[in-house]
Amino acid sequence: MTTSKDPDPHRWKVLESEYLHNEPWLTVRRERVELPNGNIIPSYYILEYANWVNIIAITKKNEFVFVRQYRHAIGRTCFELCAGVCEQEDASPLASAQRELMEETGYGAGRWSEFICVSPNASANTNYSYCFLAEDVEKLAGQSLEPSEDLSVCLFTLNEVRRLLVSGQIVQATMAAPLWKYMAEKHLL
Repeated sequence: MTTSKDPDPHRWKVLESEYLHNEPWLTVRRERVELPNGNIIPSYYILEYANWVNIIAITKKNEFVFVRQYRHAIGRTCFELCAGVCEQEDASPLASAQRELMEETGYGAGRWSEFICVSPNASANTNYSYCFLAEDVEKLAGQSLEPSEDLSVCLFTLNEVRRLLVSGQIVQATMAAPLWKYMAEKHLL
């Protein structure tokens, strides 16, 4: 006799699930779950987000394309990789990344490859953040910002990016992780 078995014996069993808030930028559900050891968590909160993208974009002159923008949740202006949301009309995370880079910075073309995929917060978020490496990008147009965006484009040398990382000035974890990986793989630490 064959039995169907869950491939992950650590998976929690969902006993109840309800949406508390459901809007495009914030969807929250509460679940009552049972752990494999029988313990019950009566209220486990999950944040549903679309997948995110960001780009390590490097020009033909070996300049790293960054954006500088104010982040209201932490109350400070940050240097960041160009980033955005995978919108439904996009065919893939790559298409989303290429669109975001062009809209936010006016840079495009070049050679693109998926560099790393990380979970922003595996305990509470449903999404992944895809980082792409875009080499030999060039300025093709002006910015095409959304009404909610107020950012400026910054070009940095490799040494400047390394200094920003080491000094803790790149605070967004989904951007710091791929940049640290880049530095490690290039033996630049």
